[in-house]
Amino acid sequence: MSTKLSKQRILIVDDEPINIKLLLEIVKQEYEVSVATDGREALRLAMSEQAPDLILLDIMMPEIDGYEVCRRLKANPGTHNIPVIFITAKNETQDETLGFKLGAADYITKPFSSMVVQSRVHTQMEMKRHRDHLENLVEVRTEALMKAKEEEVQLLEMTTELSFELNLMKLLEKIMNTTSELLSADRCTLFLADETTGELWSQVAQGMETEEIRFPNHLGIAGSVFTSGQTVNIPDAYADDRFNPAFDKKTGYRTRSILCMPVKNKNGKTIGVTQVLNKRGGPFAEIDERRLKAFSAQASIALENAKLFEDILAMRNYNESMLESMHGGIITLNANRDIVKINVAAARLIGQDLEGIADGSAQRAIKAIFTQKNQWVMKKINKVMDTETLEQTMDTDLLLPDGTTIPVNLTVVPLPNADVNLAGVLLVLEDITNEQRLRSAIARYMTKEVADRLLEEGEGVLGGQIQDATVMFTDIRNFTGISEKIGPKETVALLNEYFSIMVDIIFTYEGTLDKYIGDAIMAVFGAPFSTGEDADRSVRTAIDMLNALKKFNRKRKQLALETIKIGIGINSNEILSGNIGSIKRMDYTVIGDGVNLAARLESVNKIYGTNIIISESTRQGLNGNYTLREIDLIRVKGKTEPVAIYQILDYHDEQSFPNMDDVLELFDVGLKHYRNNHWLKASNNFSDALNLNPGDSVSKLFFSRCQCYLENPPSNEWDGVWVMETK
Repeated sequence: MSTKLSKQRILIVDDEPINIKLLLEIVKQEYEVSVATDGREALRLAMSEQAPDLILLDIMMPEIDGYEVCRRLKANPGTHNIPVIFITAKNETQDETLGFKLGAADYITKPFSSMVVQSRVHTQMEMKRHRDHLENLVEVRTEALMKAKEEEVQLLEMTTELSFELNLMKLLEKIMNTTSELLSADRCTLFLADETTGELWSQVAQGMETEEIRFPNHLGIAGSVFTSGQTVNIPDAYADDRFNPAFDKKTGYRTRSILCMPVKNKNGKTIGVTQVLNKRGGPFAEIDERRLKAFSAQASIALENAKLFEDILAMRNYNESMLESMHGGIITLNANRDIVKINVAAARLIGQDLEGIADGSAQRAIKAIFTQKNQWVMKKINKVMDTETLEQTMDTDLLLPDGTTIPVNLTVVPLPNADVNLAGVLLVLEDITNEQRLRSAIARYMTKEVADRLLEEGEGVLGGQIQDATVMFTDIRNFTGISEKIGPKETVALLNEYFSIMVDIIFTYEGTLDKYIGDAIMAVFGAPFSTGEDADRSVRTAIDMLNALKKFNRKRKQLALETIKIGIGINSNEILSGNIGSIKRMDYTVIGDGVNLAARLESVNKIYGTNIIISESTRQGLNGNYTLREIDLIRVKGKTEPVAIYQILDYHDEQSFPNMDDVLELFDVGLKHYRNNHWLKASNNFSDALNLNPGDSVSKLFFSRCQCYLENPPSNEWDGVWVMETK
């Protein structure tokens, strides 16, 4: 049954009514015609939704002539395929040449013959119709080829992914998921044949929760496909007698279409069945069968490989799992004290190659280690042989053939045979080198919990790593003067008591004690392990330190002893951590610009009369709520970028910092005026803050600066940053 084609459209472009009338008489019977009397209107109509199939174009027109119209049409991707026939009085050869050069399909000079126009229009229309048809055909074929190529690439990617999976259960699940995706189906189940039981089974049934599925390999649609080796494609499950609707009734699932295909290995043997349910958008088509067949061929290879690997792995695990699952070295000796078995850990521990086991060289070398260099081991073996009771030796040295020693724990266990007679002994060697080294290295500067975790993670953590951490420096003010006044003995007693209190607080918040630097403490939060709240823990540590210092000073004051003041600087940044030093002496520490800035901030407290200063990066890392204020922008010595610094005030009470909320509000306003060069306004704000709290050293400092700038204003380049000239 054919449908009537719509008329092709022609656009006549001419500014002479008589020409338009003549052309209309020629083409209006066969074509749908529109008219433009100037170039602009012609371009508009050509670019409209009802674009013409051909344009009859005059050249000599006002504003935009036909040549320009043609040039613009051919330059536009949306109109360049519209054929243009010039109909013009310009009959010179160069005129016609220019027309064709601009892209015209034909050139007719006036006066024209109606038969010539009609013939040439018809020719161009036919050519355009064939050209459009060819382009559509190419587009359809190209789309089909691209789709086929995409499907081929998709299949290749899917089968490649399967080839890397050797775990049978995971492979089954991957094959089923991939098949569902490949065929746009709801569900897929892959049944494998169990030759020993004559059953089909599947460990995973996609789309439902169940245990292993098993049934005789001749039952149901899957059994029919397995026994016949033929594919079954059922477009309507309920219309097929082989379908059992009992499963749908039990689960509430509605099976519409089924594609069931045998899975065969490279020898053509059926090793299973793939059953796919409910293709989205309709029944399974012939192309789905081809896709599944191609995919199943590759899947069968992966299945065979996985089953082979599983068999080999089961055999290996049966023989080796007990020995190789143990981290310690395992050596078994028979009743004649000959070595029967040694695992990899034991061979590595005593520096022997397992390849020598076969020819007996390794046994002889290992036995020599026990009989010659470590006779105490043979004594333990002999004792166990005689008493048939377990013997243990903890934290002792084993002498190796190269003269070095390693610390080990040794356990000797009697091995009875089936007759309950002694068949030999089992030696368990545990290398405790790393544990000893790590415990020695870390016991001095971190909590037991962190140390235990470090032992679990291994020594590699101490080898050096770049990480984000928060660094704290504390320092006792005027310590030199205090130590000179109280003498060396009292100075040592003071430091020991002070350090004990402060380090306990650091450990409470899981900080790491990096080092003591005279009377100063350097601590790190987040190295070697981050807690996720390192900035908060450092700030809470600083607050607790100041509160503990109050109690410490009260106690000393009661005993008529010297009291102390401290400053604390905190910065968060990327640092390098690890064991650093010489071969003879190494210490765990952190280095980097982040460490240097923390040390500078501790010293900055002296300038502002504060106790705790943190950097902008630390403030940004805080999750808790704290009483703090931004006090300045500073540029430390050796750096070009300024740093915003903040004062922590949570350790204060109303007595030590009266009217805190009002003072902080006045200071904040004053700081804004200060940075905008409004010295008088800022000075008044700081003065008001001092009236509320005369002891606020930060307000006092900024009031003094404002008074100075009122008399001697800074230069126009002043950016509000205070430059620290000293470290």
